[in-house]
Amino acid sequence: QLQLVESGGGLVQPGGSLRLSCAASGINLDYYSIGWFRQAPGKEREGVSCINNSGGSTNYADSVKGRFTISRDNAKKTVYLQMNNLKPEDTGVYYCVAALNCPVTVQLGSWGQGTQVTVSS
Repeated sequence: QLQLVESGGGLVQPGGSLRLSCAASGINLDYYSIGWFRQAPGKEREGVSCINNSGGSTNYADSVKGRFTISRDNAKKTVYLQMNNLKPEDTGVYYCVAALNCPVTVQLGSWGQGTQVTVSS
């Protein structure tokens, strides 16, 4: 079974930082690209960032370029999303999904619980 668990969200002020984690179990993370998505209230999920299996290729939505950094530690079976200079529009539930390639075309496995990020003064 492909299982991913998100963590690290919280409440921060604009300009603050958070690091999200996506921890895998039941799979060898080496074989998968991992994408981060987010969903704001009343909105559809949108892609935020993606990293390939080796970590050598990454991409980002225009809205987060220069502020977010995706990375992975396959030995720890974890993918990270470092979020700096957070803005209120970054607020939402963040999800990670496995895929064969970046950007994510077809996800492997189902959506997890996600982790809530709230940016507010």
